[in-house]
Amino acid sequence: MSFFYFYLLILVHPYLSLWWMSFPKAGRKSWEALIPGYNYFVMFKITCDKPFWSLLMLFPGVHLIMLATANVSYLRRFGYYSFTDTLQGILFPYLLMYKVTQEQAVFGAETNWSNSRDTEIRKWGDHIVLFLCLPVVGHVIALAIGAVTREQPGVKSRVKEWGDSILFALVAASIIRTYVFEPFQIPTGSMEKTLLVGDFLFVNKLAYGPKVPVTPLSYPLVHNTIPWVNIKSYTTLEKGSYTRLPGFGKVNRNDVVVFNYPSGDTAVYDPRMPDGLMGHDYHGIVNEEAFYQFNSSAENGQKYRELNDKLLKQGKTKQEADSIANDIFYRYFIETNWKWKQLAKEKLARGEFPGEPNEMTHGGLIYRPVDKRENYIKRCVGIPGDKLKIVNSVLYVNGKSAYVSPEQCLKYKIEKTKVTFPNQEEMFSRYGLENDPSGARIDFETRDQTYYFFNLTRSEKQKIEKDFKIKLEVDITPQYSKSKDYKPNIGELIDNIRTFPKDFYVNNNVTNFEEFQVPFKGKVVDFKKENIAYYRRIITAYEGHKLVEKKDGIYIDGKKTTTYKIQMNYYWLMGDNRYNSADSRIWGFVPEDHVVGRASLVWFSKSAYMGIRWERLFKLIK
Repeated sequence: MSFFYFYLLILVHPYLSLWWMSFPKAGRKSWEALIPGYNYFVMFKITCDKPFWSLLMLFPGVHLIMLATANVSYLRRFGYYSFTDTLQGILFPYLLMYKVTQEQAVFGAETNWSNSRDTEIRKWGDHIVLFLCLPVVGHVIALAIGAVTREQPGVKSRVKEWGDSILFALVAASIIRTYVFEPFQIPTGSMEKTLLVGDFLFVNKLAYGPKVPVTPLSYPLVHNTIPWVNIKSYTTLEKGSYTRLPGFGKVNRNDVVVFNYPSGDTAVYDPRMPDGLMGHDYHGIVNEEAFYQFNSSAENGQKYRELNDKLLKQGKTKQEADSIANDIFYRYFIETNWKWKQLAKEKLARGEFPGEPNEMTHGGLIYRPVDKRENYIKRCVGIPGDKLKIVNSVLYVNGKSAYVSPEQCLKYKIEKTKVTFPNQEEMFSRYGLENDPSGARIDFETRDQTYYFFNLTRSEKQKIEKDFKIKLEVDITPQYSKSKDYKPNIGELIDNIRTFPKDFYVNNNVTNFEEFQVPFKGKVVDFKKENIAYYRRIITAYEGHKLVEKKDGIYIDGKKTTTYKIQMNYYWLMGDNRYNSADSRIWGFVPEDHVVGRASLVWFSKSAYMGIRWERLFKLIK
């Protein structure tokens, strides 16, 4: 249900509640109940003496809390305190509102907290308010304090006191968290060493303008999952569309940005994981599972053996037969990929783990609205209209090498025959490298017996090169040849689906990316010239159209077309720890409606191995 219906309810509520008939009993004029907006101003003035609380009703999500507050407070001023009275006031107040107009009710009732009868009448009404404010946790707090203190005669009960305090603390915190700034913790090492695992940040939502939440009705102060119980924290009963309020600026190139994970529209729920999620890139999981389904098919296995035997009988060597059979076999996988992806989706939908026996299960698929997808953090390296490419791990923007953060890490290597390094402890000590998951790694235990591997910033690389008089080379995965005569082998084609745009015939990898343009609002894509692979998710997942690719052309919403007009701006984001980051190179463009805010400040930092990092406290993010 859209925001419109909820605001319509708020608008007509005073008339349904017959306020114009009951206001005179509260010492107000009937006409004051008939003026939209002003009627709530008067309501909060006569019930709570806080008329400006009426402004809180402008905020989605908060508006329903304030509506319930107004109803309960108003009914209690007429003496309706009980559990059922309170529940009606919150959920459906109209019967009691009608009773107020018909009875000789006197406005101004107050609870005598010294009178046991009065306190008993409202006892369970206050309990339901506290429960609905902060389920379970609120009562734990109130009862814990009650266990070590004594109730004072003539003073509000602990439940009433905590219910009021928690309610308005949550209202204030929810507004600040949604529209001003939000705390965020770095969960992975994708931004090392700019940001470390265990850093706690403030995300400035005013920088680009705060988003109005699409699903505002949710458990307070959590994102998408209630901790410990791992259940959905929100409801889609009230659901809006993308709206961004004015901010202080726009997303700039090289900003460190927090955003809702673009590939998080579907997530796999794994109760073994701390946050219930497994492999956020569901679409990547589908590709991997499709490959597993193809390889594990008994029918395909039999066909492969028959083909291999046939080639051997024709006089091919075993190596030649294997090579030819693999090529034919996996090209068949590419031709029938749609079939195996469908089987993969069905398996995941049944709750079975990808690539595992059927007896292992996960908790099902979760389909999330935009604002409830996981929060990610990366550096924005491409803004709408930019042309990007990556050559041997060097990013180029509009033909020029891009800005390199001082803390950006790349992976380097050197042959073991060219240098002898001290042991790990001495290297850590000499170069200040933490022996810690949040620091750079020097891999002396690599399975590749030929190379040492390093994950270093530019300054660390230069220092090691100077000290050992060596030259480290960047570790790259080359693209295959683009010459007309070159025919990609089957392994190269299949590797392509691991990197955006996850198309067999678009040759990208994490260290080499062909040139492309970041889409912008109003850009007209010509499908005769542009590669449809880059726009599939934009058209379908982000902009809500139905795309069908047929032999005779492309159909959008059932109509054949050769062009498409982009409806939003998009961004390209990458982690500073380039070799250990799942970013736009894996899942593609970030739509503007996914942008949450700019990461501004590290206010606290703690390593699981080394304790508090005092030097990082209150550090600005650049």
